[in-house]
Amino acid sequence: MEMNADTTRMKKAPLEKDGQVPKKTGTKKVLRIGVVDSISGNKTVRVVVENLTKHPLYGKYVRRRSKLLAHDENTKAGLGDTVEVTQCRPISKRKSWRLVRVVRTAAGATVES
Repeated sequence: MEMNADTTRMKKAPLEKDGQVPKKTGTKKVLRIGVVDSISGNKTVRVVVENLTKHPLYGKYVRRRSKLLAHDENTKAGLGDTVEVTQCRPISKRKSWRLVRVVRTAAGATVES
């Protein structure tokens, strides 16, 4: 039984201009901005993210909400604050988001970071 050389040949990765194989980049970071709805536990906040989606049949824009549990390591976020969260590895059963920064406090002051 003879093996064909074309079927056993493995495909090579495309080379860049300098002849190096490009490094694999990680997955794209998912960032969401929402409002802190409740503070449950020591380092957990619930963030409500609103987005507008167009109804497929009627064309009307419908407001959709997602409730995300986010990990707040330094307990920086307060109730009513606008925060930015990013997706991360699962920390618990429902918590797989991490607090990046507080965009605006509930009082309305912007936070510089």
